[in-house]
Amino acid sequence: MTDPFDLAGRRILIAGASAGIGRAAAILVASLGASVILNGRDGERLEAVLPELAGEGHAIAPFDVTRLDEVPAWFKNEVCRQGPLHGMVYCVGVQQTLPVRSFSTAHFDRIMHTNLGSALALARGMRQKGCAAPAASMVLVSSIGGFLGQPGNVVYGASKAGLMSAARGLAMELLRDGIRVNSVAPAMIDTAMSRKAFAEMNESQVASILQRHPMGMGQPEDVAAPIAFLLSDASKWITGTNLTVDGGHMVG
Repeated sequence: MTDPFDLAGRRILIAGASAGIGRAAAILVASLGASVILNGRDGERLEAVLPELAGEGHAIAPFDVTRLDEVPAWFKNEVCRQGPLHGMVYCVGVQQTLPVRSFSTAHFDRIMHTNLGSALALARGMRQKGCAAPAASMVLVSSIGGFLGQPGNVVYGASKAGLMSAARGLAMELLRDGIRVNSVAPAMIDTAMSRKAFAEMNESQVASILQRHPMGMGQPEDVAAPIAFLLSDASKWITGTNLTVDGGHMVG
């Protein structure tokens, strides 16, 4: 019998692969047989991930995907020259706790530009002729912050809600290109970003967040597995949906 989770022979780009969920996703899809292209701004950090990947045919493609207008040309010249992609995972994101009384254009532009704009630029890159293999899949990593009202997290939450909405819109727009698009929305995951967020909170705020995770705080590998599912043929009849990966947060 064919294993629907097998990714052998697939070429997958992971944007934001140097740490956290992106790194875990790269390690997992490589173990399932995929050839992985690692993207991030820091080439040295990407090089450090390469030895952790099983199999062969992996590569790095350093680039700052927040340079939105330059993304399509980079995608065509640096990514697609290795062959059409069977999958792309968007794990890029920034978070900054800031009350609305301190709202500014700079804060808004930084969060929206990175968390939403870069994903759309990569989608534009992937739909270029010759860049996507038949039945390709895009997975956008959002957050349950897109569902919840959180003081000091208004712009971040709006960007993540926008990312889930973008996945639905892209799913319909790219259907004719044979590209499926879905999103995943994790709760708090033990990454450098979450540890930075905790450092900006007091003890009671941290305790309150942890209490809302009945299955405990998640690990990057807990999100990597659903990502691999959405990249695989096991999800070949799924597009335009969001998969919540939250350890029970939303039902607790």
